[in-house]
Amino acid sequence: MAEIGALLPQTDASTSRHHGRRSGDEGFARRFRKTIVIATLAFGDLVAATAAIACSRALIGMSGTQSPDPGYLMMPLVVVVFLCVGLYSGCGPSPYERFRLRAIGVAALAAIDLLVESRLNGLSALPVAVATCDAFCLLILSHYAETMVRAMLIRLGLWGASAAVVGCGDSSQTLARFLERHPSLGLRPIGFIETSRDQAARGALPLPLIGELAEAGRPYPDVEFALFVSASELCAASTGPYAWLPTCRFLLVEDVQDLQSLWLRTRTLGRGIGIEIRRDVCLPYNQALKRAIDLFVAVPLAVLAAPIILLLAAAIKIIDPGPAIYVQDRVGRNAKTLRIFKLRTMYAGAEQRLQEHLCNDPVARAEWQRFFKLSHDPRVLPIVGNLLRRTSLDELPQLWNVIRGEMSLVGPRPFPAYHMNGFDPEFRVIRTSVQPGITGMWQISSRSDGDLEVQRAQDLFYIRNWSIWLDLYILLQTVIVVIEGKGAR
Repeated sequence: MAEIGALLPQTDASTSRHHGRRSGDEGFARRFRKTIVIATLAFGDLVAATAAIACSRALIGMSGTQSPDPGYLMMPLVVVVFLCVGLYSGCGPSPYERFRLRAIGVAALAAIDLLVESRLNGLSALPVAVATCDAFCLLILSHYAETMVRAMLIRLGLWGASAAVVGCGDSSQTLARFLERHPSLGLRPIGFIETSRDQAARGALPLPLIGELAEAGRPYPDVEFALFVSASELCAASTGPYAWLPTCRFLLVEDVQDLQSLWLRTRTLGRGIGIEIRRDVCLPYNQALKRAIDLFVAVPLAVLAAPIILLLAAAIKIIDPGPAIYVQDRVGRNAKTLRIFKLRTMYAGAEQRLQEHLCNDPVARAEWQRFFKLSHDPRVLPIVGNLLRRTSLDELPQLWNVIRGEMSLVGPRPFPAYHMNGFDPEFRVIRTSVQPGITGMWQISSRSDGDLEVQRAQDLFYIRNWSIWLDLYILLQTVIVVIEGKGAR
């Protein structure tokens, strides 16, 4: 599973065995995991709905319009609608899909809110404003509430359905490690199910065998999912040695390499199963919608950011005389040269400083060849340079690139030519087929901690799986990443 392996830092066996033992614990929390997860998620959404209504009414009041009565009677409906769209399943889906389901639920709530407000206040612009403001605040606050709740449940070991991986081969082990490193996906591997193919030769496993956790032939009620890495094993499951898993849900995890994996649709074609893959990124109306969102967000942000940019520019000039705005040539869409704007975070003559440092420090030279970044960069300005890089405020002038249509808010980062040349030619063509962005998949995951292989995998994932939902999710997650400052340098 090459793509998964590229995204996955390896987990040591001791850590994995610890998770396996913890997974098998029989206790109150584990037996009632689903109930606890549903109750916690619902409580988080109720708190978010309360805050959203308060913020919405405050915003409407600031506009000079008489604020309507608080819509707290709608709050129980929030939980009901989110339950109906599948947000309280307790076993996923992925954070990107959950955001799409949440947006659909919020849209349904907005429609109901509009009907209620219209009945109370008559047909006017006020009900539309109230419903829109309520929906906007609820989508953002409930998303962040779920992010915090999910992080807490992961820390407590309650997030994700227990899953047994069928087979002990390399693909099965890679899948188990991947799920352990990405608990937000909602599947928690607890062990392997050994098959006849594995009995001949088997090395050390990162998780125990299910057969070693209990007596052979005994049902395992705490196994909620059986994961198959091959269709042949899945087909044999109903009549084969897995009949002792009658309550399990079966899931085939096929390595599709660079194909799209989000937003797939299945079709029944006689005895076969068809998988429909849509290419939405190049459709004209999607491009128009993406451009409209860019302008809707970038123009107000640019106005609000202007005083901050001026203040930071003054601080830069005080520390090191010279232009505060740095213009750099990078590779844009269709491999055309793109001149991006950044607040300068380095000394004048930074390239000479870099070359001297790399010549004198072989460790730094090896780090540069792998990441094109340095943990301790001698070019960076003291105090203000590190602050700008940690908070990504040096990227604020690129809002002008977005307004001009040269960049998008979300997309693969535009790299310098020397960085792009580190990728293979085929990937360079794919990467430059879309508009570069200020933030992207790489920024909300590994940032500067990811090498070229990780960057390739994450950019490819974004391009293959692009949708408006994914763009909006990345924008919201960027706020969290910037606040944490993880991986920034």
